[in-house]
Amino acid sequence: MDPGGQGLLSDTMTDVPVGPAGTRVPADAAGGALPEGMTEAEAEELRCELLKVEEEILTLRQVLAAKDRHAAELKRKLGQTPLNQLKLNLSKSLHEVQMSNAYKKTQETLSTAGQKTTAALSTMGTAISRRLGDMRNSATFKSFEERVVNLKPRVSTNGEENGSQNLHSPDNKSQDSAPF
Repeated sequence: MDPGGQGLLSDTMTDVPVGPAGTRVPADAAGGALPEGMTEAEAEELRCELLKVEEEILTLRQVLAAKDRHAAELKRKLGQTPLNQLKLNLSKSLHEVQMSNAYKKTQETLSTAGQKTTAALSTMGTAISRRLGDMRNSATFKSFEERVVNLKPRVSTNGEENGSQNLHSPDNKSQDSAPF
């Protein structure tokens, strides 16, 4: 037994401060110099209060852990798996994001930008169409068109004279003597 009467401690641990009922006093509250203007009785009262608060915190942590275990058991019985919880949390988070002002403003901005882009592309398409129409009515294009039209009969006539009739056709007699 400890001769100092501070609980059931060995002689080598007599320097560890012990509070009421053998509980350990926190190191920061355990001794040393008292703050200025504080009496020993006030310091002892604060130490006791600190011990009570720390014990309450410990009790609350134990109660919280028990409640967590009970909640997990209830979820398991209800079939709420961690994956289902994750899906639910993601869905909820997505809904919250979509309801946020930042999301709504971004969506409006992108919608406006899309509308302006569509209008610009439409205007550009109209301008290109008009420009192509102007080109088609130009003297250069008409001259080029006439040359192509005049060239077509010459190409098809030249092709027939140069043996284009030797091409495979259903009327061609040389196909009947083919080996396959």
